[in-house]
Amino acid sequence: MSSDASDGNDGPAEIVEHVSGTGVPIRGNDIDTDQIIPARFLKVVTFDGLGQFAFFDQRFTDDDEEKAHPMNEDRFRSGSVMVTNKNFGCGSSREHAPQALMRWGIDALVGESFAEIFAGNCLALGIPTVTADEATVEAIQDWVDEHPNGDVDVDVADETVTYGDTTVDVTVDDAQRKALVDGVWDTTALMASNADAVADTAASLPYVDDDVVANARARIDASGDDATANGGGDA
Repeated sequence: MSSDASDGNDGPAEIVEHVSGTGVPIRGNDIDTDQIIPARFLKVVTFDGLGQFAFFDQRFTDDDEEKAHPMNEDRFRSGSVMVTNKNFGCGSSREHAPQALMRWGIDALVGESFAEIFAGNCLALGIPTVTADEATVEAIQDWVDEHPNGDVDVDVADETVTYGDTTVDVTVDDAQRKALVDGVWDTTALMASNADAVADTAASLPYVDDDVVANARARIDASGDDATANGGGDA
């Protein structure tokens, strides 16, 4: 992921202006979260290690033999920009779906459309979900198929995708674009970085006692530590 450090005004989250990497084409409409990460893998205490289970049932047989799937092909194993079709991430609100993709190595998604909750869960991880029309997306998928080592550059700020010698306009939801470009997408880190202000506000309320303020501060600090510990990706 290409990003700039925060200036410290609003919190420690990365500024995500653009993401660049090789692509992986995932074709098909209405690919739901149960396909992205089957329900039996949701029993984990943390998200660590979920990457290996991304699209598990589409990728493996009952005997763990590999099926034909882009994520099993050597040429796409290092892909970090996933190119999808309509209504990707539908079906449920499980945040494990974008967590699994991130931990497999995905930093951005380009598609025709995304389920709203899935897109929101991606935003909480700093993963852009940008959209384009069917013909544009299929052209990118075809190009990635032909150029598996070629970079796909997603410019969140300018709302473009560049692949090869082609640059196309895409759409980034206004709220998502602002959060990513301003570096305020990580609300947990933002709250943790402003723990003193949160505690001061709580202390000023007549119905909040000192013990509640102390507990709130401790929980915010712990949440910030957990968010940092759970960052990064698993192959």
